[in-house]
Amino acid sequence: MLTVRAETLGRHRGQVSLPGGVVEPGEAFEDAALREAQEEICLDSTGVQIVGALTTIDIPVSGFRLHPIIALADREPALEAREGEVARILEVPVDDLMAHGCVVTLERERDGERIAVPTFRVGTDEIWGATAMVLAEFLAVLGWTGPSHAGRSG
Repeated sequence: MLTVRAETLGRHRGQVSLPGGVVEPGEAFEDAALREAQEEICLDSTGVQIVGALTTIDIPVSGFRLHPIIALADREPALEAREGEVARILEVPVDDLMAHGCVVTLERERDGERIAVPTFRVGTDEIWGATAMVLAEFLAVLGWTGPSHAGRSG
């Protein structure tokens, strides 16, 4: 499940992200992932099974350390975007992310410099940065060998 962050949020507002947040004292990463998914997209964790974790990612721009957790549900969950946190929920089929041409290279500006950024483009949504890194590793676990065509776009 991917979310578009609410415009009212200061950090990364309007960007596509994964449900997540700060781990509470004494809380395991897996428990924090389920709690944050419940808080942000109203995920009922009944029938949800944690199957593993992906590589931890340090995000220098925000100072966070991301611990991606993968879970499966035994049914399609009913979800609802939490007002003030999530503008909308994106349910993107894995096949769409693996599709030819889904990954493009966009240019972004950071600290006054233009940088090339690999980006998943799904409809009008652009998934880049740490979220794209997590998706790429997840897809690799499923057998994806990378983008078949990474076109450059402005």
